[in-house]
Amino acid sequence: MVLFDPTSHEYLSVTFQPALIKMEKYSLVVIGGGPAGLFCALRAAGNGRKILIVEKKPLPGQKLLLSGSGQCNITHEEEIGSFLSHYGDNGRFLKPALMNFQNRDLISFFTGRGLPLMTEPGGKVFPLSRKASGILDILVKECTAAHVEIRCGDPVLEVSVRAEGFSIRTGQRTYRTDQLVMATGGITYPATGSTGDGYVFARSLGHSVTEVSPALAAVTIQNYQFSDLAGISFADVIISLTRAGQKIRQRTGDLLLTHSGLSGPGILDFSRFIRPGDTLRISFLPGIDYQKVKETLLNRISAAGNARVRTVLTAYDLPERLANKLLTLAGIELDLTGAHLSRKDRSALIELLTGCPFVVDRLAGIHEAMVTRGGVSLAEINPRTMESRLVPRLFFVGEVLDIDGDTGGYNLQAAFSTAALAAQRIVERTRESA
Repeated sequence: MVLFDPTSHEYLSVTFQPALIKMEKYSLVVIGGGPAGLFCALRAAGNGRKILIVEKKPLPGQKLLLSGSGQCNITHEEEIGSFLSHYGDNGRFLKPALMNFQNRDLISFFTGRGLPLMTEPGGKVFPLSRKASGILDILVKECTAAHVEIRCGDPVLEVSVRAEGFSIRTGQRTYRTDQLVMATGGITYPATGSTGDGYVFARSLGHSVTEVSPALAAVTIQNYQFSDLAGISFADVIISLTRAGQKIRQRTGDLLLTHSGLSGPGILDFSRFIRPGDTLRISFLPGIDYQKVKETLLNRISAAGNARVRTVLTAYDLPERLANKLLTLAGIELDLTGAHLSRKDRSALIELLTGCPFVVDRLAGIHEAMVTRGGVSLAEINPRTMESRLVPRLFFVGEVLDIDGDTGGYNLQAAFSTAALAAQRIVERTRESA
């Protein structure tokens, strides 16, 4: 087992003899040493509360170190009320947590502890150093200062409810606690410890878990025709999602063509709704009024006369390689003029330009996707406290919940905000029992 020593600020390798170790009692045990778990523990610390974080990996915060390719986009600068629209259909659940601990509060927390932050033109907030390690260092140091124990390298095997509280059994110890926080994360990047343990524990305690799968995921496309265009990106294209012949959702976002499919913020943020077999239709032309876009294009082609059709397309600022590709897919010769374009060819070209179909083969897997879609059912969690509606004094924070945010710092903000709200209730619960 690896134990964090608050005196030396070092991780020490400690060998225990399980048969000789007595059961230990804590005011609070947090399972999971990621940002949500660390922050919840330090916010709940004080007044003699004995708090323990149990982390399965040799060191805490391993997934945090990978966030934003190691640069850690910690939050976004926009008004907190606007955050609610960035969590799919579950944003309203987060309102109490986000309003209680806002992005301004998170920024102040880290800058107040000597970590300078910077805001990109698009609103994303990063450490000035562009290193996630600066965020993790502060969280661990704050836990140390608050006398929170961090025990690593000893995975939790079982969680149960007893008359005297919760029992947490690891491979080497058993803990008892009055209050328990699940901060175990999701299923993506399993090498960092996010292997779905929290869902198993939640079910064992009577909770429901919605279907989990990767989110913020790129998609691989069946019979993909655009491999040679990999690297070309588009701003604010219209992306429509069709399932079983019915259009079910639409959004506008940035798109990136890859060697095997589609990526970019517009796809990543939309991926929570995408399933294998769905069809994504991309409009490469500006404007959301399909009929108006179609009429404008028809008029431009008709007026082209002896000008080549691909010249008409480049007037839309379409990359020449994409224009050529779409013409080829439509069966139109690259040198064909507007005057010689048949009605059938016009229709085929317009369909590709305003709704180019991409049939989804699969989404990026758990080793590639950034976060998890699905998790512990929100219907069973009190959004004002993050406490279980089924088991008193049991809390769920961070990615283990059925919440996933868009790219841009929304997921980490949710992790810190849910952790802060749970900690507030934990402190209240402790006072009520005193």
